[in-house]
Amino acid sequence: MISVLKFLFRLLGYACLAIAIIAGISDASTSIAQSQVQLVPLGQVLYDFFPDTFPILQPAIERHVHPFLWDPVVLTLLVWPVWAVFAPLGLLFLWLGARRRRRQVQFA
Repeated sequence: MISVLKFLFRLLGYACLAIAIIAGISDASTSIAQSQVQLVPLGQVLYDFFPDTFPILQPAIERHVHPFLWDPVVLTLLVWPVWAVFAPLGLLFLWLGARRRRRQVQFA
């Protein structure tokens, strides 16, 4: 059971890192094309993908989870660039899903 969870963590980690790399390349190419730094925030991407459900995210989190989670935590993440959110998340999942190497103890 643990090995399945570790596999899922590694899979999620690689997926998050792939999203971060794609978002970073997209931001870099847009910045080069416009000759100024252009970083797309996570909130804009989520709104573009989910225009109908994104506006109900705030009331749902404040009502069903906790109001404190929305204002300092989620709002901060929504203004960060996509790559800055997904890269650490992917590294965390890869760390959680890492295979531990067993050391053999040799007795003399």
